[in-house]
Amino acid sequence: MVDLSTTYLGLKLKNPLVASASPLSKKVDNVKRLEDSGVSAVVMYSLFEEQIVHESMELDYHLEHGTESFPEALTYFPDLDYYNLAPQAYLELLHKLKQSVSIPVIGSLNGVSMGGWVHYAKLIEEAGADALELNIYFVPTDPLLGALDLENSYLDLVRQIRSQIHIPLAVKLGSQFSNLPNFTRNLAGAGANGLVLFNRFYQPDLDIETMDVLPNLELSTSSELRLPLRWIAILYSRIAVDFALSTGIHTARDIVKAVMAGANVAMSTSALLHNGPEYARTLLSGVTEWMEEYEYSSLNQMRGAMSQKNVADPAAFERANYMKILNSWDPHLP
Repeated sequence: MVDLSTTYLGLKLKNPLVASASPLSKKVDNVKRLEDSGVSAVVMYSLFEEQIVHESMELDYHLEHGTESFPEALTYFPDLDYYNLAPQAYLELLHKLKQSVSIPVIGSLNGVSMGGWVHYAKLIEEAGADALELNIYFVPTDPLLGALDLENSYLDLVRQIRSQIHIPLAVKLGSQFSNLPNFTRNLAGAGANGLVLFNRFYQPDLDIETMDVLPNLELSTSSELRLPLRWIAILYSRIAVDFALSTGIHTARDIVKAVMAGANVAMSTSALLHNGPEYARTLLSGVTEWMEEYEYSSLNQMRGAMSQKNVADPAAFERANYMKILNSWDPHLP
């Protein structure tokens, strides 16, 4: 019997399959289905910075509206249950999930500025989250904003949140940094316990007839596994954090690759949305079968076996591999 157990953010998990942030976590029944199907932990859907800002503005309006005309309104306080805005509903759902399932539940905050993040990070901890995933989703458009200034703002945010919570903290980020190994090292120094690689930015499309910019959601494919696979393989054993591979986990082989690159867990969204929560059973049974066929007794035995540190040709993860691939094409092909 192979041992699929692993640890992530100090949490002992029964296997490496984690359901990443998605609409599936918006309903308790769906999370129960994920648990029953073998998923070892779930990341809640993200609470966005814009929702926190909206709540603050909405509350300010109801507190201040009419105070100039009616002095007695100064003692009025709105019924927060009535206004049940997104942040409050998020905390309530988190509390319900913790009461309903036995697997770890990881909260998720999505944004880039200090704002109410620090405050809500603490509230998420108090609501019972086992860990917090800080999802840095920011598309810089200001040409005057320097790369170092941007990175420092991220690091300040991580330090602020780390100083206010006691639960483990993971940072989910995109791949577009000038020196990813240096930045991830600094994130670890700022207090990140784990890194989730990578955030999958959703690219808008253009409707050239109506002149509209259209949101466009396409589920991932296994081919998208290669980018996080490469970077986790490079960073494994160099940065003192746990790694979660996110984007492109669709098959049991994808999970095996993630672990062998050095990931503690493999996070899946698209495959579970497309096939349903019960697809987790197929993924996990496939991992078990592969390990038995190749005589691996535990996940720990596999982890990092194909990282840059351990493969026979470390340069395969670098520029040398790029040149090799280009030279493999026949120049005489039409």
